[in-house]
Amino acid sequence: MSSKPNEPSSPACLAHEADDAYMGYAPRAEIAAFLNELLEAERAGTGVALKSAADAAGSAYADLLRDVHKDEARWCAMLLKQLKALGAPASTKVGAFQEKCLAIPGMEERIAFLNRGQGWVVKKLKEMIPRVRDDALHADLTAMLTSHEVNISRANEALGASR
Repeated sequence: MSSKPNEPSSPACLAHEADDAYMGYAPRAEIAAFLNELLEAERAGTGVALKSAADAAGSAYADLLRDVHKDEARWCAMLLKQLKALGAPASTKVGAFQEKCLAIPGMEERIAFLNRGQGWVVKKLKEMIPRVRDDALHADLTAMLTSHEVNISRANEALGASR
């Protein structure tokens, strides 16, 4: 029997230095791609909400659409800030969703389509948030998720009241 003490092969105190992917978190490149995908979608949502609010002026939908526009613009700013913090370039594209949604002539149908886009963002956020290691980004994405869920609920209420 050896008198040499056993030494741990990987001290627990170094876990914070482990690569994100090794620890089960999304790697930096995946997060940057995800943030850019959301940025493009939020830009599209901003354009849809802005144009739709103008089209809905004087209707029961105008305030809702103005609020959605403000939220979408706020999330664009947050995503740009987080991409900068990552040192990743920000996409300059606007998602194809904008053109598709604005082609819908009826306001109720357009809002329902916008809501499906908001739902897509919610789904994506729910998939990614558990894989985000950075506390500030995690908090921002969680706030974005909550905001989108509130907007979906408000839109569903507005659409339900009109029928």
